[in-house]
Amino acid sequence: MTRRAGRTRDASIDARILAVARRHLSVQGYEGMSIAAVAEEAGTTRQALYRRWPDKAALAAAVVAAIEDGGPRPARDDEPYAALVAELADFQRGVSGPGRLSLVGTMLQDTTAPDVLARYRARVIAPRRARLLDILSSARELGLIDADADLEVAVTMCTGSWYGRALAESRPPRHWPERSAALVWRAVGGRVPAGGRDQHLG
Repeated sequence: MTRRAGRTRDASIDARILAVARRHLSVQGYEGMSIAAVAEEAGTTRQALYRRWPDKAALAAAVVAAIEDGGPRPARDDEPYAALVAELADFQRGVSGPGRLSLVGTMLQDTTAPDVLARYRARVIAPRRARLLDILSSARELGLIDADADLEVAVTMCTGSWYGRALAESRPPRHWPERSAALVWRAVGGRVPAGGRDQHLG
């Protein structure tokens, strides 16, 4: 007797569930996200959702895993200052996407599952910090910034001003990537290249 093949998994359902779950996670936080509500809005059943992800933590982890860390990366042979501006511009594009800033707040909640937070850090935070550190380390090796510059703090300064602005509910300043790069660059002892600052302050 020939055994009938099982039904092919509908990838469109997966995509709908992840899109809805990401929105719910961003708006309501991990604790407030409901499997039943996600399934209903995605036009499927809880049983179908559970066949794909066994629990809420697994679904939230899948949402985080699906997040793209950013767009095209600066070439490795870029001049470090230009690479820093490009990296911060890429960060601004990413964090300005729908629900991205709210998702950051969700990750800071005490009720967020530790494995979800760990995956977010590994997927989103760590790669960005590593690239920023690499850029500043290259600048130090080339003698463009102070040899004893505190790069650990400088890396946090690169993106920290964006979150501080968001908490203050202020609009992002014009040319934020260029202005932030110039500020950090000076803070670590560098000289901003000609044309890299003044035209962005108007």
